[in-house]
Parts: sequence; C-alpha cells; structure tokens
Amino acid sequence: QVQLVESGGGLVQPGGSLRLSCATSGFTFYTYTMTWYRQAPGKERELVASISTAGSSTNYADSVKGRFTISRDNAKNTVYLQMNSLRSNDTAVYYCHAAGLKGLRSVAYWGQGTQVTVSS
Repeated sequence: QVQLVESGGGLVQPGGSLRLSCATSGFTFYTYTMTWYRQAPGKERELVASISTAGSSTNYADSVKGRFTISRDNAKNTVYLQMNSLRSNDTAVYYCHAAGLKGLRSVAYWGQGTQVTVSS
C-alpha cells in the first residue's frame, strides 16, 4: 500500500521558518522524482519545488527561490521542504507528490497535505 504522509505544517509568523517532511512507503522511493505542491484557498495547485531521484537536481518556483530548500533522504524514504523567510502568501496546503515508473507504466501518488499558515 502506497503512503505519503506529510508533517511539519502549522502556524508561523511572517519571517519564520518551518520544515515539512513527507514520509513514504509502498514504492521504490529512490527511483521516483519527488515534488512539493501547494494550494492556497481559491487558487490552483502550484509546483513549489522538485528533486531528482538522487537529489542531484532541484527545481523551484520563482516565488520561493532563495527561501525554500528541497532535499531527500533515500535511506529514510523521506523528502523535506525547508521553508525560511515565510510570507503571508506562502499560506496554503502543501502536498507531497511522487512520480515514477511501475513496470512500464507511469504512476504518480499524492499525500493528504499539511496546512501551513503564515500570520501574525
């Protein structure tokens, strides 16, 4: 059974930091590209950051470059998102996403999301 479980969300003041984690099981984590998405109220889900299978390549939305860092620990089947200098417009539900191959078929999995609220 595939599971992606996000944690680390919460309420933080502007300028603060949070570290999100996504613990996974049920698939070969180290062969999957991992991505964090977010969705704010009334807005479409957007890509925040992605990381390649070995962690050697990362990609960020312009809005978070220089503030957020994505990383992964393939030994722990976990991906992280370190978020610094948080702003009110970072408020959203953050989702973990895995994309890879199962046999010859492309598959993708989503976590249930974790709420991040940036407010004073």
